[in-house]
Amino acid sequence: MSRIGRRPIELPAKVTVTIDGQYVSVKGPKGELARSLPEQVAIAQDGNILAVTRRNESRAARQRHGLARTLVANMIEGVAKGYEKRLTIIGVGYRAQVQGRNLVLNVGYSQPVEIQPPDGIQFALGEKNTEVIVSGINKEVVGNTAARIRAVRPPEVYKGKGIRYQGEVVRQKAGKTGKK
Repeated sequence: MSRIGRRPIELPAKVTVTIDGQYVSVKGPKGELARSLPEQVAIAQDGNILAVTRRNESRAARQRHGLARTLVANMIEGVAKGYEKRLTIIGVGYRAQVQGRNLVLNVGYSQPVEIQPPDGIQFALGEKNTEVIVSGINKEVVGNTAARIRAVRPPEVYKGKGIRYQGEVVRQKAGKTGKK
């Protein structure tokens, strides 16, 4: 029984949803997103409430029920508020800068690493040039882009240097001498 799939989705003001069979498009103040839902689920709109239901009680329908509801809810939240992921760069001389739309990372390699954002993604720097903010309306693309940036120099377990998500805790190992 999917408890997530049964929850109704409330539409915020200024967000419109268009349903064409399995194809759902959402338009809001931040932009527009569209997605095709699995065949095993149906979506219906009643005023400003959306409901995702199963077409039958098959295993595939039960598996995709909560997924489909969450995907639609994330689309609605994305066009209404947007999403952002914050990354912190830790290390002596490690820094980031934004050139045009691209993000340039100096993280200990012989050459700077330049990352081009996908469509709909913006890079910004925090208060210092060691904090990167990835923002956009599609939660999946924002998360994947942040993971791509983190993969350039993942956190290292002996000194803690590298790129990590804000709030991520990296357990440090003692090293050879056993010092802490």
